[in-house]
Amino acid sequence: MTSKCLLHICLLLLFSTEISAQLCTMLHFQQNKVNKESLELLEKMSRNSIAQCLHERAAFVQLPMPQKENANVAIQEILQEILNIFSKNLTQSAWDGASIDRFQNGLYQQVQRLETCLTVHMEKEMTNPENEDLQFTIWSVKQYFQRIDSFLKEKQYSLCAWEIIRKEIFRCFVLIDKLTRRLQN
Repeated sequence: MTSKCLLHICLLLLFSTEISAQLCTMLHFQQNKVNKESLELLEKMSRNSIAQCLHERAAFVQLPMPQKENANVAIQEILQEILNIFSKNLTQSAWDGASIDRFQNGLYQQVQRLETCLTVHMEKEMTNPENEDLQFTIWSVKQYFQRIDSFLKEKQYSLCAWEIIRKEIFRCFVLIDKLTRRLQN
């Protein structure tokens, strides 16, 4: 009787692991869709021309391209940091509110999906002190977005600062797209 119950539990775990793995595999395909929608929303958000803001151009160091093994973690971290930035003071941005809401909701959902898929991976990798590449990837992303946050604060969340950041976030989605394609190969 005990072995039969144990067999059922093992089968349940096996099937749930397989289903979870398939959902995470499908995540890359869905990520492509979310990237495209996010890029379109970023374009729609602004009602202003960035030309008037060129005098305030900021030089942000480009995010490094992580190794393929760390791409999912990098994508999740980038999306989380973008969500954090777009949760800041948007009152002066004069952007389309509906586009901002859709953008934030899409980011939140994707972060949650990635988090679910990466939980086991992250616990295993983060406890491995030899995986310096993963830790460097996370640190690099956090530093990059800290500079963006500092820029917004320095410019007092002005319209021009948000326009510059919107363009910078656009570049982040281009990187996410490259990382997603790399994962599919």
